[in-house]
Amino acid sequence: MYELYYEILFVLSLFLLLAYVYIWQKHFDVHITIMYLLVPITNLGFVLLARSHTFEEAIAANKLTFVGGCFQVLDIMFIVFSQCGIKLNRWLRTALVGVGCMLYLSAMNMGRTSSFYKSLRFERVDGVGYLIKEYNFMHTVFYVYVILCFAMSAGAVIYSYVRNKQVSRYVLILLMLPMVAAMLCFFVIRKLFFPLELIVAAHVFAQIVYLLLVWRLCLYDITDTAIDSLIDRGDTGLISFDFRMRYLASNETARHIMPVLNDLTVDHSVSSVPEMGNVLKWLKCFSVDDTQDKYVYETGDRIYLVTIQYLSDGRHRRGYQMFLTDDTKNQRYNADLKAEVAQKTAHIVEMHNNLVLSMATMVESRDNSTGGHIRRTSELVRLLVDEIVRDPEVTLPEEFCRDIVKAAPMHDLGKIAVDDAILRKPGRFTPEEFEKMKAHAAEGARIVHEILKETDDHAFHIIAENVAHYHHERWDGSGYPEGLKGEEIPLEARIMAIADVYDALVSKRVYKERMSFEQADSIIMEGMGKHFDKRLEQYYVAARPAFEAYYTKFDT
Repeated sequence: MYELYYEILFVLSLFLLLAYVYIWQKHFDVHITIMYLLVPITNLGFVLLARSHTFEEAIAANKLTFVGGCFQVLDIMFIVFSQCGIKLNRWLRTALVGVGCMLYLSAMNMGRTSSFYKSLRFERVDGVGYLIKEYNFMHTVFYVYVILCFAMSAGAVIYSYVRNKQVSRYVLILLMLPMVAAMLCFFVIRKLFFPLELIVAAHVFAQIVYLLLVWRLCLYDITDTAIDSLIDRGDTGLISFDFRMRYLASNETARHIMPVLNDLTVDHSVSSVPEMGNVLKWLKCFSVDDTQDKYVYETGDRIYLVTIQYLSDGRHRRGYQMFLTDDTKNQRYNADLKAEVAQKTAHIVEMHNNLVLSMATMVESRDNSTGGHIRRTSELVRLLVDEIVRDPEVTLPEEFCRDIVKAAPMHDLGKIAVDDAILRKPGRFTPEEFEKMKAHAAEGARIVHEILKETDDHAFHIIAENVAHYHHERWDGSGYPEGLKGEEIPLEARIMAIADVYDALVSKRVYKERMSFEQADSIIMEGMGKHFDKRLEQYYVAARPAFEAYYTKFDT
């Protein structure tokens, strides 16, 4: 029964070693790796001791257990100091290792000299091999050595918990648990379970806790080789967060750039820290769309480029990593360059718009209207769009609103290809003439496409082409040139259609007098759901007073 206890724990320690090897990465603390190697060796010594049937077998097995006794406690102390960010003096480290080696050499001579044990006697208790020992001076030194390592480790943990916010409290607790368990098993409750050695279970417990530890340490380690060069240069700030927006770690450069980091506690969420508002917003944007990974952070007279990436432990995404690089020179140069480009671009755009407007005016001068159609329809489009934008249930991009008003003057450019005899005819068209007139819509789309095909403003290009091409389409599908129906007709063309028809109704032509506002309104309302999009009716009704005020103010 007791022998099975040791065997199970030995197998479990091997299994945990394999688990550690599976998740091992090259930046893991070497002392943790040593600890995982020492535990199975030590536990094997206890298995062999339990199975021993002779004094010689028991002595050999007991010597093996001291591999852990002399070096494991020291290795755990090195792990604690490393994770707490406390550097041990080189001479102190060497002295402690030297004492461990001396104790182990003394233990190796047990049975031959009396420096470690005054006397040894082998017995089998409840079917388990056991050594009855009478301790000597070196064993007392061994106890002092173990207690000293424990005390130094506990002191480092307590100090870090109180004074060092850059060390995770979660990690500190994990570091403390195996030490406390080992001390309790070795010094306090050992005699209660004789002949079982509970320290074997404490070793396995330590392995389990350290698996949790290394899994968590992957988040805090910002010195992986992938970013070593950035850290070594010292001019790149590094900050890491987990997916719950909890602060994990930062380097000295980052804390210099963002002094608020010095006041943050590891593992605490930054959501409640007002000074981290921008950082939190950037992380949330990145979490929704990881292409949104670059931002600008200004502090004092410096401008930093902020780049966000996922924080990975090799195979798994565990959080976010933020890089801060001084980009002051580039940002200021780019700002000046953008201002200059914007100024020149605005001038070019103005020239382009004036050219298009002049072309539209030239086309309009060939028509049989009294002039001003393009100006008036542009204003009607603007008034309609203003009403749509006021509706809280509708979201029109600002760019769309600007582009449709700018595109409105281009809706009849295709008339430049229509023969004067048809374009300026004072009466009704014959069916043949009307077919030729209808061609202006497709021709207008072609002309707009040619004019704008080299523009960088792709959205405006599409809207302007659609306005020219489809402003004579009807909601019920009876329009031209494509016979589109319902939402097949682009929204910009549906808006343009109302403005175009309204102006045609209330404006004077050589072949007709202008209609009254009431007559025009009756025709427009009757066309809702047939000629026009019924859903635009409410916006037309809301804009109608502004339409009438506009035409009353300006003589058409």
